[in-house]
Amino acid sequence: MEPLYEEYLANRGTIVKPYYWLRFSLDCSNCPYHIRTGEEARVPYTEFYQIFGFPYGPTYPQTKHLTFYELKTSSGSLVQKGHASSCTGNDTHPESMLFEMNGYFDSAIHNNDGIRHIILYSSNSPCNEANHCCISKMYNFLVMYPDVTLSIYFSQLYHTEAEFPASAWNREALRSLASLWPQVTLSPISGGIWHSLLNNFVSGMSGVTVFQPILTGRALADRHNAYEINAITGVKPYFTNILPQAKENQNIKAQAALEGYHLNNVFPRQSFQVTSGQLQPNLTLDPRVPVIFVLVPFRNLPPIHVGQNPHKPRNIVKHLNMPQISFQETNDLRRPPIGMPVERVEITEQFASSKEADEKKKKKGKN
Repeated sequence: MEPLYEEYLANRGTIVKPYYWLRFSLDCSNCPYHIRTGEEARVPYTEFYQIFGFPYGPTYPQTKHLTFYELKTSSGSLVQKGHASSCTGNDTHPESMLFEMNGYFDSAIHNNDGIRHIILYSSNSPCNEANHCCISKMYNFLVMYPDVTLSIYFSQLYHTEAEFPASAWNREALRSLASLWPQVTLSPISGGIWHSLLNNFVSGMSGVTVFQPILTGRALADRHNAYEINAITGVKPYFTNILPQAKENQNIKAQAALEGYHLNNVFPRQSFQVTSGQLQPNLTLDPRVPVIFVLVPFRNLPPIHVGQNPHKPRNIVKHLNMPQISFQETNDLRRPPIGMPVERVEITEQFASSKEADEKKKKKGKN
């Protein structure tokens, strides 16, 4: 297998050129080393806040993409952690780099058959637009490695709203990827996962600073993401809803502190109100006010299932085929199998009666 990447040993891990032809570029601050492993994968808190929108909520506009990852064995032991950053010079998303055929993940699993689970923590949900084809590459990768499971956690949905020209394409591709459940799960980052990211991937975080409160704007954005991904794929995501978990007296104090503020900087086109655990229009909350909640340890994530899951959700939507890719950039990709053509034959009454007459003639000839 001829790898596309080049990997170099660094002080606290490795640095990787995902494509060996990449060079230093003035158009991209991360070029050419877009993949970093081990402790080299840590990023400054300011960069984490700007790209992931923690703890205040999503930031607009968002031009950079960042994906943290963990490669684990079937028992949950960590094999490698790292991150992949987007290339603004070549307009390439992190998922496209990681899941490229003969790319970094392909080589990692080829050389270590103990890897059975990939966890992504992405600033954006994967897309399938012509310049990136992230979901197509993920789909083909998973078909090639059916014993590997993939869990995707994202901070915000990418180009799924109606105003984006490729929104219908991205939504259909997300449905096709979700159809591989339980091999694949798509969920928003929420609850204790945020603290795990701070602890494992952000530099300068230690002790109580890791467990800083999740603010209201971020918590509402996470819940909105859970609702939207469920509506798109038909598969219920893993999600920790921290808002209703406060004690009643704490909730009253928090609610009083939240009056008189707006969420327009979190949801520019809409606002929400929390009523009986549901999102309703016209909320007046301050995204800067911390949510009072009980910490949910990251280790309490649901178990990983490679085989048939007895708790398969009832409303799962099964899509057998990926969307047809007609763009030039995707000609070299191995696409999922396409449905067999079906020939339709219409049986008319005249055809049936003539067939019966022929059978009667044959019987008379034998007599």
